[in-house]
Amino acid sequence: MAKTPNKPTLHHAQPLMTVKDVARADNVSEKTVRRAISAGLLDVIRVGPGGRLIRISPAAHAAYRMVQTGGY
Repeated sequence: MAKTPNKPTLHHAQPLMTVKDVARADNVSEKTVRRAISAGLLDVIRVGPGGRLIRISPAAHAAYRMVQTGGY
């Protein structure tokens, strides 16, 4: 019997966050979140036609918050 190659799975993956979700979680404006993205402080995933839609992984958001709060 042939083995199938191991493929990465996304079981139990957390849903991606929108700019609005991040702004609400951090109690800041959406504009502040977009500035952080433009400055390269917050990693994003661009999806949709032409990559217009922005999504943020919970891990990227956590890393951004660690830097912003000094690790607290």
